Amino acid sequence: MSVMPDFSLSYLTAPKIHPSEALRIAANTGYKAIGIRILPAAPGGEYFPLIENPHELPGILNTMQETGISICDLEMIRLNADFDVDQLKGFFEVGAKLKAKHILVAGDDPDTSRLSDAYAKLCEACAPYGLTADLEFMPWTEIKSIKDAYKVIQGANNPSNAGIIIDSLHFARSDSDISDIARIPNHLFHYAQICDASGTKPATDVELISDARTNRLLPGEGGIDLKSIFTSISPNMPISIEIPNARQSQMSPTAWAQLCMDATKDFYKKL
Repeated sequence: MSVMPDFSLSYLTAPKIHPSEALRIAANTGYKAIGIRILPAAPGGEYFPLIENPHELPGILNTMQETGISICDLEMIRLNADFDVDQLKGFFEVGAKLKAKHILVAGDDPDTSRLSDAYAKLCEACAPYGLTADLEFMPWTEIKSIKDAYKVIQGANNPSNAGIIIDSLHFARSDSDISDIARIPNHLFHYAQICDASGTKPATDVELISDARTNRLLPGEGGIDLKSIFTSISPNMPISIEIPNARQSQMSPTAWAQLCMDATKDFYKKL
C-alpha cells in the first residue's frame, strides 16, 4: 500500500456553498483541508465574496478551529495583460487571516516576458503573507504545459515562493511528459490535483474547458495514467481532489465529497 497523503476538498468538488459548510463537509468525510474561491475564475463566474464581506471571516475561523480543517489554497488569480498586483492586497490579507498556504494562479498573457514579470511581482507581493503562488498550466491558456510553467518561473528569476500545480487532467491533455517532472526542482511542487477523465483528448478548447468544468471522473473511471503521474511526485504532497461532474447535482455535497474521497483512497491503496 502506498503512503496515503493528506487530501483537500477542492472548491469545484463542493462549489456554491459557504466555506463554513465546506469545512464541516470536509471534516465529516476525511479531508484535512479545503480550497476556497474568493475571486472568480472568469468574469461573472461563481465565487465566495469574502474580500467584499470580511464580517464572514470570524465565523469561518471559528469553524476551522472547531473542525481542525485548514485552508489549502485560494482561487484564483489570473495573470493577463492588465494585471495589477496592487489590486490584490485584500486577497492576500484574507489569505493570511485564514492561514492559507497556496494561491492558484493561471496565465493568460501571450507576452511571455510580461507574464514572467507579472508573476515575479505577484510572488514578491504575496510572500509576506505566507502564501506561495502556484501556476496551474492548462492547455487553453498561455501556460499550456508543465514546461511552460517552469519557463515562467525561470523568467521571474525563481522566486522563493514560486510553485507549479500538477492537475492530472491538464497534465494528460497538454504537451507534458512524466520525464518533465524529474527535470523540475522538487521544491516547486507544493500540492497537486487529482481526477480522472476520458482517455480521448477533446479536439477544441471549448470542449477541453467543458470537460474540465463539468465532466471530470473519479479516479479509476477514465483513461488517464494516474499511476505514472502520482508515483512521480512526493508521496507526502497534499492532494486536492477536484472532480466537478454533472452527477454531483444529483447528490448532496456531503455524499459527493465522500464518493470522491473513497475513490481516491481506493486508487492510492492500489499504487
